[in-house]
Amino acid sequence: MGLSYFRFMRPLLKIFFTGMLVSFLGSLPLGTLNILAMKISVEETITAAMLFALGSLVVEIIYVRLSLVAMDWVRKQEKIFKVLEWVTLVIVLALAIASFYAALHPTVGDAKRDSLPSMNRFLFGALMCAVNPVQIPFWFGWSTVLFTRKVLLPRQDHYNSYICGIGIGTFIGNCVFIFGGLLIASKIRNNEHVLNWIIGGVFAVTALIQLWRIFKKKDAAHQLDNPEEVTRKIEGHVERIGDGIEKMKHKDR
Repeated sequence: MGLSYFRFMRPLLKIFFTGMLVSFLGSLPLGTLNILAMKISVEETITAAMLFALGSLVVEIIYVRLSLVAMDWVRKQEKIFKVLEWVTLVIVLALAIASFYAALHPTVGDAKRDSLPSMNRFLFGALMCAVNPVQIPFWFGWSTVLFTRKVLLPRQDHYNSYICGIGIGTFIGNCVFIFGGLLIASKIRNNEHVLNWIIGGVFAVTALIQLWRIFKKKDAAHQLDNPEEVTRKIEGHVERIGDGIEKMKHKDR
């Protein structure tokens, strides 16, 4: 019974670690959500940043679930994606302006705190992830790849293992930025405006990229029709790590 149990668990573990690895690697490039998590950890508290990360994580898991069980429906929501693209652009521009303002006026009251909305951080994280359509084509693409390769099967246990791995990977990726932001802040303790300039710059560049994608038709709707463009960047890293693990197993034998 023990051997059959481990044979049963092995594909679930593979799905779990695949989801965790893809999610972690996908969380590392600079983006709106991880930069906001870092900003909140620096300007407020680690708890507030963790709540923000958990809020965004809950919505991301919902999006993943949708990409698994309602692929055809997701493909047809092109108008919604286009609206969300513009909403995201406006929000990112507002965040860039607020960060630049905080950098230019570091001594005006508690300006560094006023650069973000004063809503509950869990709800803020959920809202920011909900209006960020990048999550949908990313996981739609990866789910398609894993289904095609028979790594992921249309079964509840596979879905649950996959989603648990994704949740842990995303949270670890956010923690890199949360604690990394605190480390950076400790190095420039008396120059917080420098961090605001950097964060504002990241938001400004993100807004420009978003605008370019909209006008070049490289938006979420396009990515849903061309999932290979989304997965190509990370797929090579995942395969190399997988090959490295297999080689280590052979050496142990």
